[in-house]
Amino acid sequence: MGRGIEGYVVKAWWSVLALWVACASYAQAACEDSRVDLRGDWGTARFTVELAETPEERSQGLMHRRSLSSSAGMLFVFDSPQNVVFWMENTLIPLDILFLSAEGVILRIHENAVPLDRTPIHGGDDVKYVLEINGGLARRIGISAGTELRHPRIKQSIAAWPCGIAAIPARKFYC
Repeated sequence: MGRGIEGYVVKAWWSVLALWVACASYAQAACEDSRVDLRGDWGTARFTVELAETPEERSQGLMHRRSLSSSAGMLFVFDSPQNVVFWMENTLIPLDILFLSAEGVILRIHENAVPLDRTPIHGGDDVKYVLEINGGLARRIGISAGTELRHPRIKQSIAAWPCGIAAIPARKFYC
């Protein structure tokens, strides 16, 4: 009888350990430099992104590109929140430009920025991140001001949607 109980305890311990490892792995995988996740009342979306973190990378942006996959974008990361201005000089494709706070919350969206246009696009004050995606996609998906973005470059202690916090459909396993 003792072996039976010990066997159940060991089996239960291994099950708990396996569950913990699975949850830890899922939480770790929830954020990667190469992608952003967005969530709002409309649902969730994921984009593969290139990072623009240096002044040179931010200056280049998506210029001279002839196309952009519908699931791709570029995430601009600034050193501190600031007033940002973008333009479309040498940019060949229409873009939606999403301006975000330090917490990763969308403050403003400029839809369908016109290719090759030199008109300044003001993002507003206190912008720390900017996400560029294909023009018209934000409206089609339902992305709006207040939508939250998850990415490891956002300081996790203030992030509106920190890494490791899943947005899993109810039918999936919760960690």
